[in-house]
Amino acid sequence: QVQLVESGGGSVQTGGSLRLSCAASESTYRMGWFRQGSGKEREWVAYIYTHSGNNDYNDSVKGRFTISLDNSKKSLHLQMNNLKPEDTGMYFCAAASSRYRFISGNSPRGYNDWGQGTQVTVSS
Repeated sequence: QVQLVESGGGSVQTGGSLRLSCAASESTYRMGWFRQGSGKEREWVAYIYTHSGNNDYNDSVKGRFTISLDNSKKSLHLQMNNLKPEDTGMYFCAAASSRYRFISGNSPRGYNDWGQGTQVTVSS
C-alpha cells in the first residue's frame, strides 16, 4: 500500500492561488487529484502518468490548474490559479498501480490508494 500525504490547502479569495503537494511513499503507475465539495460526489480534477508525464484535466480546471511530478516521481503537485468559489472542497491525492491501467484515470475506481485530503476554501 502506498502512503500518500497531502499538504498546501488553505483559504483564499476568488482569483487567488494555492499549490497542493502530495508525498508518496513510493513511485506508482499513475497519480491524480480529486476533490469533494460538501454534499457532493468526489470529482476528478487531474491525473498524470508517472513515467510518460502524460496528463489530463477536468474541463472545469483547464487553463487554471497544472499537475506536475518532481524528478523522484514521488512528489505530486497541483498548482491552482485563478481560483473560484466552486473550487472549494476537500482535495485528495490518489495513486494507481499498473493493475489499474485499464480503468480510466478520471474515475475514482482507477486508483487503489488515497490520501486523507487537504481542504481548499475559496471565498467570493
